[in-house]
Amino acid sequence: MSGRRPFLLFTAVAFGYAFLYLPIITLMIYSFNDSRLVTVWGGFSTRWYVELFRNEQILSALWLSVRIAAMNATFAVVLGTLAALTLVRFTQFRTRMLFAGMVTAPLVMPEVILGLSALLMFVSLEQLIGWPEGRGMTTITIAHITFTTAYVAVVVQSRLSQLDGSLEEAAMDLGARPWKVFLVIILPIISPALIAGWLLGFTLSMDDLVIASFVSGPGSTTLPMVVYSSVRLGVSPQVNALATLIVVVVSTGVIIAGWLLHRQQRRHTGKPR
Repeated sequence: MSGRRPFLLFTAVAFGYAFLYLPIITLMIYSFNDSRLVTVWGGFSTRWYVELFRNEQILSALWLSVRIAAMNATFAVVLGTLAALTLVRFTQFRTRMLFAGMVTAPLVMPEVILGLSALLMFVSLEQLIGWPEGRGMTTITIAHITFTTAYVAVVVQSRLSQLDGSLEEAAMDLGARPWKVFLVIILPIISPALIAGWLLGFTLSMDDLVIASFVSGPGSTTLPMVVYSSVRLGVSPQVNALATLIVVVVSTGVIIAGWLLHRQQRRHTGKPR
């Protein structure tokens, strides 16, 4: 009976990985399909990559999404880290439970509600103070920051809660000021969580369709919106080529980030490379 357990475990793991990654591999293979039909193999060709780089609509939407995602991830890391520090370090203030609930609410709130509430807020602000003027890149970025900050706060809070407080106490006993303790000791220790939060915020922003659909306007169409509108009329082989490039870029970034974090861990532990 015990001999069958490794076989069953291996089968379950293999099935799980195949379920997750086989569709992606199939999509990448068919991105080199010469046929216009994505389900019929017409021979090997890179024509759809050439047409993709000639498609100004997709390229402009991709550049807009990358800029929004980068700004969103950066601001979300700053705000999420401040929120996590508040929740971990200040545990006795009266409205802590309310603050914690407000920080984590976007995690369980439907995106339709978030998008609609953000739209109503922007419309009200425009009527009251004249800002933001219309809907575009600014409104999409602000809306994305409001819900990705919650994810960053949870990631950073879990790392801060495991931090050894004796390190800070020893540094302050030696005369270090609180801001220097944070920059020299705390920040390097929680840097893996900050990197993970930044990557998570970037990915969530790049992947968002519902919220961006509410708060976008003419001339501010993001990549998921372009892909969704094109898929509704039938999957184009250019979408397969675009997805393949995104998978390659993201996989390369994850591998490089993992290698850097592993190298940093070895440096801190003092193990030879």
